[in-house]
Amino acid sequence: MNHTLLEVEQAFRNAWGADTTCLAPGSLPGWSPDNPSHGQCGPTALVLQDLFGGDLLLADVSAGAGGVSSVHYWNRLQGGLEVDLTRDQFASSHTVGEPRVVVRPAEGPRAHRSEYQLLRRRVFAALGLGNRHDVAESVA
Repeated sequence: MNHTLLEVEQAFRNAWGADTTCLAPGSLPGWSPDNPSHGQCGPTALVLQDLFGGDLLLADVSAGAGGVSSVHYWNRLQGGLEVDLTRDQFASSHTVGEPRVVVRPAEGPRAHRSEYQLLRRRVFAALGLGNRHDVAESVA
């Protein structure tokens, strides 16, 4: 089953919630329906990699002169297309640094495993994929 990138993005946006973020409990109040991608980059990048393969990218994010404030994950699909469904969580004052490829642990995510699994179930259901493990497909 092929889906457009717009359909995939909409499935993620509908699936995001406070319960799928990778925010620390003290930062959770920063998540809201008005900024639904906030704290979603890790789980989103992993689920997108489940769907399409490719590289998992990681970069430091700085918020001005204060130095590194966080990290950010996104994807580079086969063929070189970079897809960052959560970039809009950052204000214009934030700078996302140069990405580096990170290798996903074979056993799956070490942190925020339940958030990743919940997001994966929601996105796969929205795309009509059930819980398939063999879904690496090309973006239409």
